[in-house]
Amino acid sequence: MSGDANEVCVHSEDVQNVSRWRKFTSSLPVLEEINKTAHWDYQRDRVYARNSDWRGRSNASRTAAVRPRINREVLCSTLSRCPQCGGKKLKAGPEQSKIVYDLHIGKTSVKRWIVKYLFHNYDCLRCGAELSPPERTWRRGKYGWNLIAFLIYEIVELCVPQRVTTRHVNRLFGLTLPRSSVGEQKRAAARLYEETRQTLLRRIVEGTLVHADETPIVTQGKRGYVWVFCNFDDVVYFYSESREAETMRTLLKGFKGVLVSDFYPAYDSMDCPQQKCLIHLMRDLNDDMLKNPYDDELRQIVQQFGDLLKQIVDTIDRRGLKKYFLNKHLRDVKRFYRWLFSGQWQSEVAAKCKQRFEKNREKLFTFLGYDGVPWNNNNAEHAMKAFAALRDVIEGTTTASGVEEYLVLLSVSETCRYKDLDVLEFFLSREKDIDAFLRSRARTRAQPGRSNEKPTQVRIVQTALEILAAHPAGMGFTSLVERLHGLLPNESENTIRIYTAKLRAWRPQEVYKPARGIFRLARFRETEATDVETNRTAT
Repeated sequence: MSGDANEVCVHSEDVQNVSRWRKFTSSLPVLEEINKTAHWDYQRDRVYARNSDWRGRSNASRTAAVRPRINREVLCSTLSRCPQCGGKKLKAGPEQSKIVYDLHIGKTSVKRWIVKYLFHNYDCLRCGAELSPPERTWRRGKYGWNLIAFLIYEIVELCVPQRVTTRHVNRLFGLTLPRSSVGEQKRAAARLYEETRQTLLRRIVEGTLVHADETPIVTQGKRGYVWVFCNFDDVVYFYSESREAETMRTLLKGFKGVLVSDFYPAYDSMDCPQQKCLIHLMRDLNDDMLKNPYDDELRQIVQQFGDLLKQIVDTIDRRGLKKYFLNKHLRDVKRFYRWLFSGQWQSEVAAKCKQRFEKNREKLFTFLGYDGVPWNNNNAEHAMKAFAALRDVIEGTTTASGVEEYLVLLSVSETCRYKDLDVLEFFLSREKDIDAFLRSRARTRAQPGRSNEKPTQVRIVQTALEILAAHPAGMGFTSLVERLHGLLPNESENTIRIYTAKLRAWRPQEVYKPARGIFRLARFRETEATDVETNRTAT
């Protein structure tokens, strides 16, 4: 409440979302009961359905449930020895099956992909270990990783509501995901990528620059805050129930670089050099001028500050954020403050403006003495816009723990965007280290002095080597192709056959052929030759 008794200040984030359709309420319960019976779905399901003609039309509109076709059936390999103790006495359990519902994501298409695995579990009679076949890469649930990555991409990167995502996937791919499935997959993915977020935070704290910002969010009627900390490459989000500085001090403990922020007083508690956002200051000064158009003293201060900042920005445009070229403007800053302090400001607004410059004198032009420190907080504001788009979808309907899960995944998503990486491609890779994924992509590019192998080749060749490592006696061509296709369902069988046939030519030091159609790792040459005949017969 301000000095004017007729003026009221209302924060828009405190206003609850109101439906466009007025809810019927009455002091008589009987009227509310009658109103419920007039709902559209109630009449269709409870009233119209009693009519014989409507019942026939309703049944005709329903489509018979069709059991999804299995695209691939994989017979997992048998174990010949225990990988832990090397023992050969293994007891095989009964044959089991596992159906995994997944997506086949190509360059320009997405389709449903269902794989049925047939396998045996084993017990080592020597060490007592419980063993599974090497092809057992599926998760605990019945959904494959590509489908989970697609769901996370839609709800986090594209900001699609969970319920809409469920309907979208079920309709397009003929699946039957329950309403709670997307939330469960989000929760599991957040647990998986929490390590990634902590790695990003540690990298930011160990760096020389941090941009910080905060914004409110309402979670089921309770107000909380989301904090963002970032630099030029990494972004992390965290949820807090309050706006107190303790959250920031805990997360940024040990940081000794430059903190760039707005003028929220909590940032002043950080024990490190600080740079206040000059864009925020410029906008505040401009608003004061618009509210006081006839205040000449205020106009003089803003004009002098604008001229000073314009000279600095011109130097940055020509030379970049290098203190070697920016140090010269320190004399201009001192000249501006001498002029400001020498004036006799009669205007109340101009006097407050002078006090603000004096209070933040050590934090307005810190960037002039450092390399790579911006004069604004645009990095944090840009990252906060990504959360604001997500907040429009989840605010008021999610819990505090749900927001925290979203923030873990958004940290990964936004960091990929800062590094110019495809977000969906990273999620599909199952990689948790973003920098490692970036380096692996760089290695697969055809460059002078580097391997010209394509990413598809790399995946097939590496997987084939892993399979052969689990089979010291070697494997036949057909068996190896079948195992590869089971582990790499996104690759066509024809492509796998072509690359497998060239395996010995691409890895002559690692793979050899003891007999026609048999592939074996070179380090197993000293084993008995009878294994080769056994494999040839099995093939």
